[in-house]
Amino acid sequence: MSQVVLIVDDDPVQRRLLEAMVQRFGYDTRTAEGGDAAVKILTASPAPRVDCIILDMVMPDLDGLGVLARMREHGLDTPVIVQTAHGGIDNAVSAMRAGATDFVIKPASPERLQVSLRNAVTARVLTGELQRIKRSREGTLAISDIITRSPAMRPVLHAAEKAAGSAIPVLVEGESGVGKELMARAIHGSGARSAKPFVAVNCGAMPENLVESILFGHEKGSFTGATEKHTGKFLEADGGTLFLDEVGELPPAAQVKLLRALQEGEVEPVGSRKSIKVDVRIVSATNRDLIADVKAGRFREDLFYRLHVFPITIPPLRSRLEDIPELTRHFLLRIAAEEGKRVRSIGAQALSLLGSYRWPGNVRQLENAVFRAVVLADGDEIGANEFPQIAAQVVSDALPAAARTEQWIEKSPATAAAMPSDNAGIMVRNAFALTPSGPSLQLTNVHGEVRPLEEIERDVIRFAITHYDEQMSEVARRLKIGRSTLYRKLEGLGLNDGTQADKVNEPAPVQ
Repeated sequence: MSQVVLIVDDDPVQRRLLEAMVQRFGYDTRTAEGGDAAVKILTASPAPRVDCIILDMVMPDLDGLGVLARMREHGLDTPVIVQTAHGGIDNAVSAMRAGATDFVIKPASPERLQVSLRNAVTARVLTGELQRIKRSREGTLAISDIITRSPAMRPVLHAAEKAAGSAIPVLVEGESGVGKELMARAIHGSGARSAKPFVAVNCGAMPENLVESILFGHEKGSFTGATEKHTGKFLEADGGTLFLDEVGELPPAAQVKLLRALQEGEVEPVGSRKSIKVDVRIVSATNRDLIADVKAGRFREDLFYRLHVFPITIPPLRSRLEDIPELTRHFLLRIAAEEGKRVRSIGAQALSLLGSYRWPGNVRQLENAVFRAVVLADGDEIGANEFPQIAAQVVSDALPAAARTEQWIEKSPATAAAMPSDNAGIMVRNAFALTPSGPSLQLTNVHGEVRPLEEIERDVIRFAITHYDEQMSEVARRLKIGRSTLYRKLEGLGLNDGTQADKVNEPAPVQ
């Protein structure tokens, strides 16, 4: 899903012009015919998604400064780009003091407006990411910090909010990599125990002979190697939350001891003669089918019912593809900052590629893929070429086994000759044009809407240049246009970067 820009202007002609311009930049748009209509949209319940606002200063009902004042009253921090036909330093200062992010003079040039939008959206994402990292480190990460736009996650978040308001034991279920620990931290950070410790323990990583010591602690000298007294995870989490990750991996003997601790609300350290009362909220997680494990005798039934009081199941990433753009931008900005890279955005073609993959490793795999792409990137935007492994898998999944090898190589002799030395690049370039019957062209986008004619024309020209090995005379002849017309189209469509293969042969979006 693209980022959404709200255009607020009382002039219908200006609204339509801005809407067309902003959509060409790759954003989704909403429009409001005045300040009152804009405030109504922004304060609606449930809150609509708006990533940036282009706001006219002079309107007959509620003017731009009035809209900014209403936004402050409602605590809205959406970035606002103010535009007016009456330029002047006083207007600019008034708008910026009222909370605007930028100020442009009508009619704003496409280049100026595109830069303003990119800067405003990026600044907002960076600010949100910094706040999220800070809250995560402080243990105050809230459910509202979970990044999602998918309808499949709405009941999950609703259940998490209900669980956060209680001390009820929660079992978070889901495939590996979906974000079970993040959900556990958000439940803890949104509840009454947020100021208390959140202690996580991986049950599958504990040696069987040390489970009791790790969970409940031990006294000095209680066994060979116990040279110091150890508190144990239960006591560390006293008053807060104990997160038992991969609880289904606990060995049978450890399950018995855990059950007793949960039933009695007290623990007995190894080597101690007395029990210690603890006040711990239990949140556990598993990627296994615990009911099947109970039936097979691998997991204690009584312990299962102690943990499975309030189950929350997180759907896999392939079931919530709407989250991929948001998660990708989140990982991109964080990793770029950590790695000292100047990458700030990801191209529409790359997002289309990521949306066509099934992500067996879920969010964790997406994070690793973005990490690799940031390291590979040379510019300030990640493209589809930075995801060669994903592109290869998309093609592999799309083609029958017998056809995969044959159709990797397009009919172009130059492409076939380059195959041994440029395998990754060819996989990316061909991934979007292959079907079992040959090259194809996508006519609809991810929302099921017909793609703009300009995009389709761009993809056809890209394919023709690749197919005819950059022989521009042949390309023009096959497209039945003059060579000068071809070069004009290359200029207009932004494909005139020297007609080099690595410039013009970018993949067409798959939606």
